[in-house]
Amino acid sequence: MKHEFGDILIALVNLGRHLGIDPEEALHEATDRMVSRFQYIEKKAKKLGKSLEEMHLEEMDKYWEEAKQLEKQNK
Repeated sequence: MKHEFGDILIALVNLGRHLGIDPEEALHEATDRMVSRFQYIEKKAKKLGKSLEEMHLEEMDKYWEEAKQLEKQNK
């Protein structure tokens, strides 16, 4: 499975290059978005007086989606 997964990653990198996308830059940007959204969830938890461990996945998903919507509004 790990071998096949690696092959898929290589195929995606090649597709990105073919489309004129810098794969490393795209990965960095995606990672930055993920970190930002997770920090949003952490702030929401703190405002609610909860730890992340106390939050249900559904609640975390709700705040993840909120963070995505805020990103879109701020573009």
